[in-house]
Amino acid sequence: MFIRYLLTSLVCLFLVVSCTENSNKEQHDYPISAVSFTKVKLKDNFWSKRIETNREVTIPYGLEKCTEEGRMRNFDRAAGKLDGEYEGKMPFDDSDVYKIIEGISYSLQTHPDKKLEAYTDSLIARIAAAQEDDGYLQTWKIINPEKSPAWWVKPGPRWFDLGSSHELYDMGHLYEAAYAHYRATGKKSLLNVALKNADLIVKTFGPDSTQLHLPPGHQIIETGLIKLYRATGEDKYLKQAKYFLDLRGDSTTHELYGAYG
Repeated sequence: MFIRYLLTSLVCLFLVVSCTENSNKEQHDYPISAVSFTKVKLKDNFWSKRIETNREVTIPYGLEKCTEEGRMRNFDRAAGKLDGEYEGKMPFDDSDVYKIIEGISYSLQTHPDKKLEAYTDSLIARIAAAQEDDGYLQTWKIINPEKSPAWWVKPGPRWFDLGSSHELYDMGHLYEAAYAHYRATGKKSLLNVALKNADLIVKTFGPDSTQLHLPPGHQIIETGLIKLYRATGEDKYLKQAKYFLDLRGDSTTHELYGAYG
């Protein structure tokens, strides 16, 4: 009984804090939101040590590997600032850079680091330089869409075989990183890249006869679009996420994916 009472009390407290926090916000988010993790301090001997390991070891190692294996340089090649072919081993290598930026951003919210923030800014500038004028951004397609980055990937123009190209997968992780970076720093440098790309997606995929009726090859862009909606309040991003989710389960428009998709 005590445990049940304690849990009920905690839930009630959570609702009060969340609703109070939301009362001062423009309502384009969930009606009830979680307490920000920046307001929670962990001082235990388990999670606090792992958070420090992530900040001091995992993030630097991830940046090192992305540089070592050419993921950073691919953005320079896509921007026309570096010669050579796509250096990655997988079509989704761009997403590793976005994931690292996302991790850095969440770390910066609790452990400010001016040097790491400045390096992230320089990396975002390289990403922005690689983006095409209409918002498209996937380095292997920009560098050479006819050369496959892996034996199982089908080369071809934009949006060809989304399951193997990982275009929308990469873009979903871009959105997640952009949202995290904006929340952490207040800067819109990566958010503007993401919004420009998302506007292209909204224009390209949809129910109209002039649009592509294709679901993403992998789940992630849906959650990324919702993050952009949360950042901007623009309904078009929320509606696009719903469109992709509804289309994924519609066997009248495409062959349904198996467990992997």
